[in-house]
Amino acid sequence: MDKTTNGYCQTLDENFKLACDLIDKTQGHDELITMLKTGNIAEKQLAALKLDTINSKDEAQTLVDNLTGQDGKVREAVSLKIADFSSDTSLLPLFEPDKNFQTFLDAVIDINGNICRNTISSLKNFKLNSDFCKIFCPELLARTLSIAAKVKDFDLKDGKYKVNKEVFKLYWYLETIYTFADQLDLTKLIQILHITKSINDYTIREKTAKILTLNFNAPELNEIRKLLKNDTNYYVRRF
Repeated sequence: MDKTTNGYCQTLDENFKLACDLIDKTQGHDELITMLKTGNIAEKQLAALKLDTINSKDEAQTLVDNLTGQDGKVREAVSLKIADFSSDTSLLPLFEPDKNFQTFLDAVIDINGNICRNTISSLKNFKLNSDFCKIFCPELLARTLSIAAKVKDFDLKDGKYKVNKEVFKLYWYLETIYTFADQLDLTKLIQILHITKSINDYTIREKTAKILTLNFNAPELNEIRKLLKNDTNYYVRRF
């Protein structure tokens, strides 16, 4: 079917024109927040990128609400802006991270790696909140352990989408564990790393080795580190 006959190209042209108009136009702060709440994809994306401050918990929540369940362009713009705002310690309480921890855990394993990175940058700042860590860390460990238990039984040579998707999730949860390692239950962490050290995907073993560059008072982890120092893959043993 000729895509010009079903309005496809016309819609693309309209969206592009709308985006250009939004870039050129000056919007007030309240208008940008309204666009984030009720706008279409182009409006939400531009509103997030143009927003230069947040003034309330409601405005912060509007950003968080767009971090998942939206078009990828919106999610990426919002994740970038949350990372930016969360670097200001005075704004951290507005995000109520202990209330929104599930959303951040979901965003860490977004299909878009940029969103994963941006979310982890935000989490490094939320780590200053002890109440948040008490809620976030046990759930992080539980999710990681659940995925690791599945991935260890996969035939990674299969290359199926489901396999790659679960490995991707495990990769980013391990990166998050690296950020929160000093806040985690050591027994559960050891349980996870005992699994991930042997997973037949070097990126997972690489993340495991990276975590083990941190100082742990645990002989079991020292043994795993020695094992990975002799891994067949350079990117694993370099740690």
